Amino acid sequence: MQRTITLEKLTWIDVQDPDNETLQVLKEKYGFHELDVEDCLTENQRSKIDEYSDYLFIILHFPYQDKRRQRIMAEEVDIFIKNDVVITIHWGLLKPLIDLYDDAEKNAAKRKELMGKTSGYLLYEVVDHLFYGLFPLLDQIEGNVTTLEQEAFSLTGQRDLLKEILISKKNIISFRRTMAPLRTVIAQMEHKNKKFLPESLEVYFDDVLDKVEKIWNNLENLKELIESLQDTNESIISHTTNNVIKTLTVFSVVMLPLNLLAGLYGMNVELPGGAQPAMFFYISGGMAALLLLMLFFFKIKRWI
Repeated sequence: MQRTITLEKLTWIDVQDPDNETLQVLKEKYGFHELDVEDCLTENQRSKIDEYSDYLFIILHFPYQDKRRQRIMAEEVDIFIKNDVVITIHWGLLKPLIDLYDDAEKNAAKRKELMGKTSGYLLYEVVDHLFYGLFPLLDQIEGNVTTLEQEAFSLTGQRDLLKEILISKKNIISFRRTMAPLRTVIAQMEHKNKKFLPESLEVYFDDVLDKVEKIWNNLENLKELIESLQDTNESIISHTTNNVIKTLTVFSVVMLPLNLLAGLYGMNVELPGGAQPAMFFYISGGMAALLLLMLFFFKIKRWI
């Protein structure tokens, strides 16, 4: 699906779910390189920025939440920028970009704000809006980690948190993997062809870079926190397991002499005192005394 907005001399073309035919038409009309068109149709491209004499080609990847799989995935946005046109190409999974275009299409004031200057300023607005849309996702991950931390240290917590900790850890790793190359690309933007990104826009892209670094620093903190939380959870599991094993071992050791005594008097041979009617009570009392003596000994040794 291709949509177009034009304001004075500037045009914004948004292509959602691109196909080869649509991209070939744009290639012929604006003189794009065939390798750039090929990159637009190829998945798993790394974020980058290519500079040509009359346009820039930018590939960016932004994380988004796959609610069905509860995973952080990456969505690609390809951008062509010339003096009079900005073309955004994506697969419709980034709601911030779709919302920004819809707002510009329906709201004349917003359209004037976005497209009333230069193509470079429109690029800034698009990129800035996409990065701004990452903060709710980052807050959601941070909230999940905080909840896991509170539950891990809760004295009443009985739920196994390992799976949820590993899911959060994988999401943070995926987020960081997507953000790492973006830091370089955004830093390069302000130093590219001044025909599209004049010096007056440097302060704007510095603002975008500040957002990127803030997101990255938060991810670094979350990475350290989730790793510490995983170590803590494993320590708690290990401690709980050791307590269970210790309790079972105490029961086994305490019952061993009692079983020996019961087995000894259970043999079908003559034993001392076997003919006395009260011998059962003597043996039971002796077993109880032995049990208490062993428990007292374990207590003194601080084994229980």
